[in-house]
Amino acid sequence: MKTKAWLVRQWCEPEDMEWAEMDAPDPGPGQVRIRNSAAALNFFDILQVQGKYQVKPPFPFTPGAEVAGEIDEIGANVAQWAPGDRVLAFTDGSGFAEHTIADAAKVFRIPKGMDPTQAASMPIIYQTSLFALKDRGELREGEWLLVHAGASGVGMSAIQLGRAFGARVIATASSAEKLEFARRQGAEHLINYSQPEWVDHVKQITGGRGADVIYDPVGGDVFDLSTKCIASGGRLLVIGFASGRIPTIAANRILLKNMSLVGVFWGHQVKTTPGYLQKTQAELERLWDQGKIRPEASSTYPLSEARRAMKDLADRKVLGKAVLVV
Repeated sequence: MKTKAWLVRQWCEPEDMEWAEMDAPDPGPGQVRIRNSAAALNFFDILQVQGKYQVKPPFPFTPGAEVAGEIDEIGANVAQWAPGDRVLAFTDGSGFAEHTIADAAKVFRIPKGMDPTQAASMPIIYQTSLFALKDRGELREGEWLLVHAGASGVGMSAIQLGRAFGARVIATASSAEKLEFARRQGAEHLINYSQPEWVDHVKQITGGRGADVIYDPVGGDVFDLSTKCIASGGRLLVIGFASGRIPTIAANRILLKNMSLVGVFWGHQVKTTPGYLQKTQAELERLWDQGKIRPEASSTYPLSEARRAMKDLADRKVLGKAVLVV
């Protein structure tokens, strides 16, 4: 059987990826093959194509780490899945394709009422944000949560989960359109962080207290200024560095603010904690069933237009998640 996929044969820009036809891959022991309906994009997909990401697969490879679709073949020693099962999956690459191989242990049933674009949008960002807010940030009911890049995929998931945990949510973004998107996700207060006075606005909103937990996937200047509006005893969650600059901080500021800098490396947690992926996915499914989280794929593209989708993501034109539809 033939299938199509995007191939990276050398480090390049996303527009230089190759749209190719090939034999469909066969699942090995403990694996399944999924006929994809949707595949979600993440910013690290761009970095991986460029050779700037910490994980560097051998050439040729297909990017993409989240898919949703239907199992069409199972490998040996797979008892929990059967052809025809509707699933979402965490994949080790190979998502931007008509067919993807996934480890059976990283495959989950699509929750009732969830469409394929939502299912593909859910795995990584909601797992990351739940790990960040619950396990690392220890967010408590009634606390102030400041979510930067509130219109991004991780920002969307952090806002929704923050509300689910009973926090009061402030979201930042760089335009009126993005702030409106963050409002739809449940943010109680909105701030344009392209304006230098945004730190003062956080203080005003919180009655001078500052934010108890700050969710920062941006880094750079946003990180620097976040240290000026964090509450005493606050936790600044380091999610990523979308700004392109990895910030540093003087230790005396940490001491004087009585603050905690908290690293959030979800992938390491999954690798080192058996059963964590499954436990967290079960909790997210419960939150979905309760109507407390709703992934929003506001930008969809045909699989054949993956290059355009990646460019839009790089240019910060995407609200929520960008998804390739097969």
